[in-house]
Order: sequence, then structure tokens, then C-alpha cells
Amino acid sequence: MIVGLDVMGGDNAPVVTIKGAVLAKKELPTTDKIALIGDKKVILELLEEEKSDPADFCVFHAPDVIGMGESPARAFLQKPKSSISVGYNLLKRKIINAYASAGSSGAMLAGSIYTVNTIQGIIRPCTTAIVPKIDGGVVIFLDVGTIPDAKPDVLYQFGILGSVYAKYVHNIKNPKVGLLNIGEEEKKGNLVAQSTFQLMKNSKDFNFIGNVEGRDFFKNKTDVIVCDGYSGNVILKLLEEMYFVMHKRGLTDDYFERYNYENYGGTPILGINGSVILGHGISNDLAIKNMILMAKNVHEANLSLKIKKALFKFSQRNGS
Repeated sequence: MIVGLDVMGGDNAPVVTIKGAVLAKKELPTTDKIALIGDKKVILELLEEEKSDPADFCVFHAPDVIGMGESPARAFLQKPKSSISVGYNLLKRKIINAYASAGSSGAMLAGSIYTVNTIQGIIRPCTTAIVPKIDGGVVIFLDVGTIPDAKPDVLYQFGILGSVYAKYVHNIKNPKVGLLNIGEEEKKGNLVAQSTFQLMKNSKDFNFIGNVEGRDFFKNKTDVIVCDGYSGNVILKLLEEMYFVMHKRGLTDDYFERYNYENYGGTPILGINGSVILGHGISNDLAIKNMILMAKNVHEANLSLKIKKALFKFSQRNGS
């Protein structure tokens, strides 16, 4: 298989993206390749600095870059030679099997909708994050910023997406899905939370265990937590800063080291017809390496196909 990498994406690109690609190449089987997408001259110069043979990679020239401050959809359409646009074109034409970028998440989301498209039946695609449990394993929560004001039907689909992702990528059998709320009782929370609970409580699409609270992120009570993108993004940024503060003060151990985003690399865009991974903008070479490996894992898990099947079963039951 071939994993495409947006060499120009990220705060520290292109130096760390090339370093990360070189690290990933060492861990991939010889049958797999990495496609480096960006300014060809820059790519070849950096590979030479790393003493890495360009023949070990596929190189696709993309001279333009979509900046973090640009309008995502407009920039994607107006810059067809940007690394993000070229990468999505390669994915659409099946020249690459998966695509990874630490660049503009907005442009990556827009690109997924304009090129590979959302899976039929998906209202809105979303992104996830991971929280390590105290006694091992992880909790997956979604959305983490894509849909700030998600409605009950969208949140219900997040339950499906999170469950499929947990099962086939993180190998969690029959994942327990909880709805983030301010209390466990059925009538707790705002109108959106209460309405979502009613949709989820008799779900045949995932193993719904009811409402969960913020403290349940660290326990074995649940495997997947569903929330709107506004709440999810606030939680994600809080957890990231908590890790950095503790690390700076030397208050760390094996458990808290599992909060280091570098170990996970990135998160897939769930609900699209393709394997696309978003990395953190401040990714270093280790994070880039793990983002590439995550892209490989997501593709080999046939995640988009599994989601299609889950959505088909849901639509059959609901006559849509």
C-alpha cells in the first residue's frame, strides 16, 4: 500500500515531516511506500540531508501551501496545486491508499467532502481524540471540534462512528458508548442531551450505557464518549495543556506519558469514503511517524467500509 504524506503541512514542516517519513519508512514493510507530497526541490534536498534515498519514496510535486489562517474551503478550491489538494486528488484516483496531514484541519475536512465525499447517510463527518484509562486501554471521544453545535441525530451517528472505530482500529470488543452529560440520570442536561438520550437508549447500532460525566473519561465505565464538537474541543485542549504543565513541573509518570499526542500521531476523519488522518499542527518527527503508521492501520482495517455497512444496517431499520 501507499500512504500519502502532506510534506508542507504543520507548524514545523517541511523539516519534521521529512524526518518523520524517514522514521516511518524504517518501520514499514518493504511492500509499503510513502508518497511525499510537496515542493519537489525541497523534498529532495531534505532527503539528501537525512541521507535517505529518494527512490525509497514516491514524490509528487505540489508547490503551493494552504495556510492555517486561510478560508479552508476557498483555499482548497483556489489552490489546486497545494499539497493538500494534490494529495486528495491522488487519493481520489486511488494512486495512494491513505492520506495524512498535520496541515490545516479545515482544509483537510473541506477536501474530504469535495473529493472522496462523505459516506452515504452520514450527516456530518467528525474527528476523535483519545484519553488513556488509569488501568490500561483508552477512551475514544468524539467530536473534538468539527461540529460545535451537533444536533441529536448527528450525535447518534457519532455513537455509530465511535463504536466502529473503537472495534476495528482499537480492537475493543462490543465497545461501551456513553453520552457526555452533567449527570447520569436520563433527564439531566440541556434539551439536546435529553433528546439524544431518547434516541440512543434503545439503540441496536451500538452498546449504549447511558449518560457519563467528565470523571468517567479515566475509568473503565465506557470505551466511547459522544459529545458535541464545542465540548469535545474544550476537553481536548484542557487535557493537552494538563500534560504540558505537569511535564514542565516534572510531575509525570508512565500513565501521564500516555497523554503525549506524539504517541498517537493523529486521528481519522470518520464518515468519509477514504482513509484520511489529521495530525496535530505542532507535530514533531515522532508524531509524524505515528500519523503515517495510523494511516496504514486505518486503511488496513477497512474502516470506511465497516462504517458503510453499519450505516446501511441503520438505514434499513429506519426505512431510509
